[in-house]
Amino acid sequence: MLKRKIDNVLIEWKKRENKKPLIIKGARQIGKTMSIRHFAENNYKYVVEVNFALQNQYCGIFNYGFEVDNIIKNITLLNPSLKFVPGETLIFFDELQACPSCATSLKSFKLDGRYDVICSGSLMGVYYQQIESNSVGYKEDIVMHSMDFEEFLWACGYDNTLIEDLFSHMFELKPLSRLMMQRMTDLFRDYMVLGGMPEVVNTYVSQGNFSGVLSLQQQLLQDYEEDITKYAVGMEKAKVLAVYRHISTFLAQENKRFQVTKLSNTARNRQYIGAVEWLENAGIINVCYCLHELSLPLKGNYNPKLYKVYYSDTGLLISSLDNEAQEDLRKNKNFATYKGAIYENIVADMLVKQGYDLYYYHKDKPSFEMDFFVRSANYLWPMEVKANNRASASLNKLTDSTNQKYSKDIKYGIKLCAANIGFNGHFYTFPYFLTFLLKRWMREQE
Repeated sequence: MLKRKIDNVLIEWKKRENKKPLIIKGARQIGKTMSIRHFAENNYKYVVEVNFALQNQYCGIFNYGFEVDNIIKNITLLNPSLKFVPGETLIFFDELQACPSCATSLKSFKLDGRYDVICSGSLMGVYYQQIESNSVGYKEDIVMHSMDFEEFLWACGYDNTLIEDLFSHMFELKPLSRLMMQRMTDLFRDYMVLGGMPEVVNTYVSQGNFSGVLSLQQQLLQDYEEDITKYAVGMEKAKVLAVYRHISTFLAQENKRFQVTKLSNTARNRQYIGAVEWLENAGIINVCYCLHELSLPLKGNYNPKLYKVYYSDTGLLISSLDNEAQEDLRKNKNFATYKGAIYENIVADMLVKQGYDLYYYHKDKPSFEMDFFVRSANYLWPMEVKANNRASASLNKLTDSTNQKYSKDIKYGIKLCAANIGFNGHFYTFPYFLTFLLKRWMREQE
C-alpha cells in the first residue's frame, strides 16, 4: 500500500466530533478508492462499500426517500450480510457521479450522526453543480490528485528525514552537495517519465525498472477518451475529444497557448470554452490563465480567453508523444526538448498539487512573458521555468527595485532550472525538484 498524504487527512477527519460527510473528488485512477479502503480497514470495525458504477442496483436505495433508516433498510434488502453499528461503521459510496441523487442523502446522514460517510468519484467535477445543489452545508469537499514528488520519494523508500534536509538547504540558501543534486535529479527525471498514477509508480517501484509502464499510461489515456465518449453530452463530445487529443500540440508551440485554429480553421474560441472546462472539471488538465495586470489579488485579474492547457499528470503527457520522442526521453532523459513544455507541465502540476491556481503573463509590445505567478501573504512572485540555465532577462526586469513600471507588488522572483540553490539579490534559484516545497518555503520565508 503506497503511503499518501490523504491518509493523515482522513485520520484527522475521523477525530472530529461533529464531522460532515466527506466527498473526495479527482481524476480516475489516482488512488481514491484504495486510500479510502485502507483508511476504513484500519479505523472501523464495520465497513459498508457501495459502488454505484459497478452495482447499479444500489441506485434504487433512494427511491423511497432519504431518511437514514430507509436507506439502510434498502441496502440490507440487497445484501443482508452487511452490518450497521452506530459509531463503528463507515459507509463508503463510490463512483458518486453514477448516482448524483445520493448527494441529497448526505444532509440526512449529517443530521442523524450515527454513521460516518465518505463519497468519491472520478468525474464529480463534471457533475458537481448537480451534486452541490443537493448538499450545500452538509458535506466537506477534498480534491485529490495523483502522487506528488514527495509521495513518490516515500514510494522509493525515502522518509521525512530527506524531506527536512532538502527544506533546510532551501530555507538557508545552502547549495546541495554534488551527490545530493545528482541523486535528486535522477529521481525527479524518473518521476517526470512516470507521473504520479499509483499503479504506474507501484509497477516501477516493485520491478525497479520501466518495463510495462508505457502500456499502463497509454491505457489510462484510452480510458480518459472512453470517459469523454461516455459522459460528454451531444456536440460537446467531439469538441472535448478534439481539445484532449491536441494538448501536446499546444504545448509544442513557442508560446504554448491554447489556440483554437490548431483544431479547425473555422473554429472560434468561444465554441470550445465548454470543452476546456469539461476536461478541467474531470481532473484531466490544468488551465493557466493570462493575467490582465501584474498586481494583487490574482483572482478576477485574468483574461478568461487567453490560457494555456497542461496535462494534470506529466507522465501522461510524455506517454502521449510520438514514438521517437518517447525513445529520446526514456533513454536519453532529454527533457530540454519540446520547447521546454515538459518542465513547464511538471511545474504546473506541482503548483496545483500545493493548492495554487495557475497564472502567467504575456505582452506583445514589447515582447514579454513570464511562465507562472504565485502569491504569498504580501507579495506577487514571478516564476520562470528554464529548460537550461541561461540568463533570465524577464525575471531581472520584474525584480529590479529601481524600475517598478511592471508591478509594485513584486519584490523577488523565483527561477526553476537545472542549477543548484542560490540567490542573486533579485531572484532565488532552485532546482526543479524542490518545487514541491515551494509553498512551505514561501510561508516560512515571510
